[in-house]
Amino acid sequence: MSKNDLIILSSGGTGGHMTPAQSLARDLLSRGYKIEVVTDGRGMRYKNMFGDIPMHVTKAGTNGAGLIGKIGGALKLVTGVGQALALMLKKKPVLVVGFGGYPSVPGVYAAQLLGIPTIIHEQNAIIGKANAFLAPKAERIAISMPRIRGLSDADLIRTVYTGNPVRPDILALYTEPYPTIHEDGEVHILVIGGSLGATVLSDVVPKALAGLPAEYRKRLRITQQCREADLEAARAVYEKAGIQAELSTFVDNMADALRKAHLVISRSGASTVAEVTTAGRPAIFVPYPHHKDQQQKINADAVADEGGAWVMTEDGFTVQTLSERIEMFFQNPEILFRAAEAASACGKPDSTRKLGNLVTAMASGWKD
Repeated sequence: MSKNDLIILSSGGTGGHMTPAQSLARDLLSRGYKIEVVTDGRGMRYKNMFGDIPMHVTKAGTNGAGLIGKIGGALKLVTGVGQALALMLKKKPVLVVGFGGYPSVPGVYAAQLLGIPTIIHEQNAIIGKANAFLAPKAERIAISMPRIRGLSDADLIRTVYTGNPVRPDILALYTEPYPTIHEDGEVHILVIGGSLGATVLSDVVPKALAGLPAEYRKRLRITQQCREADLEAARAVYEKAGIQAELSTFVDNMADALRKAHLVISRSGASTVAEVTTAGRPAIFVPYPHHKDQQQKINADAVADEGGAWVMTEDGFTVQTLSERIEMFFQNPEILFRAAEAASACGKPDSTRKLGNLVTAMASGWKD
């Protein structure tokens, strides 16, 4: 097969799905492949990430609440699969790669109906519903963690541990050393709550840091992502405590923020965990508690088990417990240094290349 053959990426419409898709797109373009993307309307918000790469929208839906919701979701899915079938017949890709999320289903499922080889990539430590549905007919299942839950034994045989691709500017941090914490020097903490922020972080973190002794507060430098509704309240707590803090609804330069950070406090979505470990930064992870499968806790536990993070469930994430933990870090900064080393060991800086190699092998017809 010629390297000019087309590969289609089918992705959910969130940053957690779009980021690895974009990283793979760059890799495959550098190898000479043509790339196009299929997503839903939400995914088009990330069009700038893909530059000149053509993007196509198909309908997609989940099982909504009640009978009406389920019927509506099914109709959207059927419509989306029909749209994707027409697209596949027109474009004739040699391979389709799915990145999870319900908007990825029409593109991948249509390819499977037409006998076009497919690969799915799972970002989390537990298989998502969309990928679980698509896995039985996928030629390969690329996984981001060494172990994954939710797959049958038959599907596990076809898994390949590639890791979760991260942006090039984050990848560059892998070879940079952990910033030294000097006696009486600045301590940088990065607080991020995912694409929509997390009110619990905006509520607990400022109050916990404000409760530290003055000698520690004056050393703190905070960069925090907040929901717009939480910004002013969090800012007022920091100002009253005399803590230098930069708050915003979006961290424009995440690579620079991670580069300076001595500690990250965040949710534990797959992309966040991949970026934090690639950067080699110790973290306090506060998993989102309302996923039925507890995917964020499983992601966080994978790093914590290796000594690279601490997991605090939301009901245990209190002002007092967090304040005590941060004070311990001030008293023993070597704890953070050791955790940084462990976090880095959990990072997989070659994830994009490994996923690109897998895609190239499958696109070239190499089955083994």
